[in-house]
Amino acid sequence: MPRFQLSPLNRRRFARFRANRRGWWSLHIFMLLFVLSLGAEFIANDKPLLLGYQDELYFPVFKRYAETEFGGEFPIEADYRSPYVRELIDEAGGWMLWPPIPYSYQTINYELQLPAPAPPSADNWLGTDDQARDVMARVIYGFRISVLFALTLTILSSIIGVIAGAIQGFYGGRIDLIGQRFIEVWSGLPVLYLLIILASFVQPNFWWLLGIMLLFSWMALVDVVRAEFLRGRNLEYVRAARALGAGNASIMFRHILPNAMVATLTFFPFILTGGVITLTSLDFLGFGLPPGSPSLGELIAQGKANLQAPWLGITAFVVLSVMLSLLVFIGEALRDAFDPRK
Repeated sequence: MPRFQLSPLNRRRFARFRANRRGWWSLHIFMLLFVLSLGAEFIANDKPLLLGYQDELYFPVFKRYAETEFGGEFPIEADYRSPYVRELIDEAGGWMLWPPIPYSYQTINYELQLPAPAPPSADNWLGTDDQARDVMARVIYGFRISVLFALTLTILSSIIGVIAGAIQGFYGGRIDLIGQRFIEVWSGLPVLYLLIILASFVQPNFWWLLGIMLLFSWMALVDVVRAEFLRGRNLEYVRAARALGAGNASIMFRHILPNAMVATLTFFPFILTGGVITLTSLDFLGFGLPPGSPSLGELIAQGKANLQAPWLGITAFVVLSVMLSLLVFIGEALRDAFDPRK
């Protein structure tokens, strides 16, 4: 089978990236945290991972089971934290294997010994918020949704920005002039005010926020890609490709774009950081994800509203600081690795 091999130039870039120990280990730590958050249902859940009942195995984390399947009276989904359901399973000699954190992001702990927000304890590792929900579970789910939102926003905005910058830089002239004037006007629109106005008659959700932010975030890479295309469209290899009969699309995406992507990749982690900050800010102001969603911004707002519960603000600060610091360190390592002067 053919083996994938890096070119000598990319091998040198990878070696430079790996030589940056801070960026290299930041990438490993961030990927570990992200992969763990993707399996949040197996780490923090109010449903058991595995359940044994009358010599049969059940998987509540994957499938919903009615209470009647365990001898209950109502044909609704079983509440495995309920003493009634637990007693039904125990009487039949059953057992349940729980995840490390037996709470989901929306689970309310009705067995608190202190009024909510309750401080950290053996049951709630990072305490609870003002609605008696486990903070650790909400942090895990909030980390996942923040990274997925920022990653999706970064990929889609990068695609649009690269295409727009490539067209402007390659054709130049009137197309470039009109494009630049449009970007100047479009970038001057008050994004926050538009979000506030739209939120007054549209219920915000993940995809709605993504679409609105995508309308404005694609401009981050236009200037970089445009400059690379303006510089590269008159170089020797482009003239040679045009003399050999290559079309404009082939020249743009097969010859010039790979060189322009070098500068684009160095901006990728910083755009990702901006996406995380944007979602967190909107959630903090109340114009982000729907109420009840796991959100780091909502956790910051709770910390601000509950100064007597410092674990809320400290947890949000530490999580955001670690996440953003790791992304910045990765971005610095990428920038140094792709620096043509090195």
